[in-house]
Amino acid sequence: MGFRTTDALILSGVLTVGAILLPAAPAGALPQWQPPPVNSCGETGFDPLRRETAPEPAPPQPDPTIRIQIPVPEITQVPIPGPPPDNTRIEPQALPEDPCAAPCPDIRDNPKPPPVTTPPEGAPAESDPTTDAPAPTTTAPGGSGSGSLPKLPRIEITPETEPIPIPVPGGEPPEPQPMPEPAVQPPAAAPAAAPVALPRVDSVDLVNQITGHGSVNRTDIRWGVDGTDLGLMWENKPGQVAVVFGDTFGKGWEPIGAGTGDQDWRSNTIAYSSNRDLSEGLVLDDFVQDTRCHAAEILDSRKIRNFEITTIPTSGFAIGDRQYLSYMSVNRWSRIPGMWWTNQGGLAWSDDNGRTWTKSQWARWDNLFGLGRFQVATMAPQGDYVYMFGTPNGRMGVIGLARVPRAQVLNKSAYQYWINGGWTAADGANELLATPLVSGTASELSVRYDQDSGQWQMVYLDLQRHQIVLRTAAEPQGTWTEPVALLDTDDYPTAYGGFIHPWSTAKDLYFTMSAWNSYNVYLMHATLNRED
Repeated sequence: MGFRTTDALILSGVLTVGAILLPAAPAGALPQWQPPPVNSCGETGFDPLRRETAPEPAPPQPDPTIRIQIPVPEITQVPIPGPPPDNTRIEPQALPEDPCAAPCPDIRDNPKPPPVTTPPEGAPAESDPTTDAPAPTTTAPGGSGSGSLPKLPRIEITPETEPIPIPVPGGEPPEPQPMPEPAVQPPAAAPAAAPVALPRVDSVDLVNQITGHGSVNRTDIRWGVDGTDLGLMWENKPGQVAVVFGDTFGKGWEPIGAGTGDQDWRSNTIAYSSNRDLSEGLVLDDFVQDTRCHAAEILDSRKIRNFEITTIPTSGFAIGDRQYLSYMSVNRWSRIPGMWWTNQGGLAWSDDNGRTWTKSQWARWDNLFGLGRFQVATMAPQGDYVYMFGTPNGRMGVIGLARVPRAQVLNKSAYQYWINGGWTAADGANELLATPLVSGTASELSVRYDQDSGQWQMVYLDLQRHQIVLRTAAEPQGTWTEPVALLDTDDYPTAYGGFIHPWSTAKDLYFTMSAWNSYNVYLMHATLNRED
């Protein structure tokens, strides 16, 4: 996800990540410094764990510059309809027998990225993904007094382009999709079940770095995936798992954080994995590609701030041979950490195992006045229904619940919303009235039904607790257990996400974690022990 600079700043000893305020760890509380991990090819990876830094000769001096960003309006013409999706696809090329050899040496020269460091206090802002170059700055130098007078800070005024989208006639409109027949479902009682035993987390370990330079998958050299996040997963067919990533950047990208528009930006990419032994890490077999050694964007976006800056997948699932993705169309990222505004949440489908996708023109939840309850959704099939768990845009919303018959996933009229202990038909503003499933706020949900235990598992980022947490329940509507910490953002200070691997169990929970500083994805393993 393409966050802005305000999502990762060091200010007065407090690290701000999204909307998380993480107090600096006390001296001596951090793991001792050690070299970052190295893969089997000798490439240095990114370590997401907070550690003591290596000793330095002298501490860096604070930057005495105050930087002020001034928005500058800019009219931006937006053709409507926009260009059709680019569905150029190639067959995957065989990887070299030597896992350390570059499959496309004519494309990638395998540069070594600089090490990830925490930005110093007062560091200049990162470039916005919608701009190609940093804006010029105007500097007002500060004076230095004589004698004991302190040196005054310099003031830099940085113009920042603020696009004002203006629709203009575009190309040919897409072929209209037939409107689904109304399929309103009758109301049904659905009281919350009795709470299940609280899961106990015995241990949580980092298994491997999945993406980026130094990863076991070498995604930068093989598929042009240098920086990315999320890594949501589902079993797309027996023996194979689809892995979908968010905003992805390629050659030229460097940490910290998401990249810019001239760094091979794709709003999303998809890979496949078939390794069963997750204790050895998540191994990616291949990405869907549009050219040699280049992962394709699977859901198009306009990439215009204040119109549609990106399209981010939020969950995936399969029914038969058809794959589904829920996604959010992001209008813009906010200056407020952890917040963004969406145009709508929607569904897309694929009938060729995820190589190409079609956005539904009907299964979409518009974000009218910013009140949409199902903007960031995760969907999970179980029994006769597919259940949709949703939050508003940003990271400060409560969780709502809906369900739809498996055969009617793309028919919005067939959805029912869980309101006051019952399933209520999709009528008028009912989706805005969905009863919150749990207390508190949640973001980036991941939900699965565990067949062995007969229980539901829910993982999400809890901003108030500064944790990625786990809840369990006997029924999708609850009662959900209290949250149990999987990891603390004091230990993984730029962590977010938490997407469950579908081959997890009630005792071994595997999930992906994203780290903003390295802007890459990691596999985590939690050993659980339910208190029966």
